[in-house]
Amino acid sequence: MSNKIAIITGGSRGLGKSAALKLAQQGVDVILTYHSKKAEALAVVAEIESYGGQAAALQLDVGNSASFNEFATQVQQLLAEKWQRKDFNFLVNNAGIGIHAGIAETTEAQFDQLVNIQFKGVFFLTQKLLPLIADHGRIINISTGLTRFALPGYAAYGAMKGAIEVLSKYLAKELGARGIAVNVVAPGAIETDFGDGAVRDNSQINSFIASQTALGRVGLPDDIGGVIASLLNDANGWINAQRIEASGGMFL
Repeated sequence: MSNKIAIITGGSRGLGKSAALKLAQQGVDVILTYHSKKAEALAVVAEIESYGGQAAALQLDVGNSASFNEFATQVQQLLAEKWQRKDFNFLVNNAGIGIHAGIAETTEAQFDQLVNIQFKGVFFLTQKLLPLIADHGRIINISTGLTRFALPGYAAYGAMKGAIEVLSKYLAKELGARGIAVNVVAPGAIETDFGDGAVRDNSQINSFIASQTALGRVGLPDDIGGVIASLLNDANGWINAQRIEASGGMFL
């Protein structure tokens, strides 16, 4: 029987890279997308292949929905050529950016960029890929702890992720007839280059978050990659339409 296949957007680094590697270790093949860091993406592909898995990388700008038809065609061709298949099993909508600005300072350009990448992109990329997702597949959308607690400076970002959480429930409802489960993973603060690496590189921010987290430290990419891989495991197929926060217990 052929391996299951996952598409992970933003899979060249951070949480997406961790999820790709964790899934590969579970025997899942991976198509990962990258925005500009092709060399990093190909390094992840090589690492997956070193485990004996199959992987490929495709360029994608999730903020440019006009490109999604072409991307879906590329996926279709790749599935046929590399896997001799017409469909894939798992979609992980992970790619994103962070913009830190108070409500009074947020520009329309910043707001529109967040809408296009964090919300519109997820909505329409998922829509374009629905015909290629196998029945009884799964979708995971990435949200944030910032939909549960409010930290000044993240209003626009948190609002987009709130929209993703509502969208995920509607996806679960509408795709239930096909046996497709849809869940949200909401990370807390993680040490990545997200937001210019502030959580990782600013010792004051890092210490503050650690002090406000029940498990006493800031999260790492593998903490989230493991959760994503676990949710896509056969054993967790009955979990549906849930928001699963993976934050180590932030701001309890």
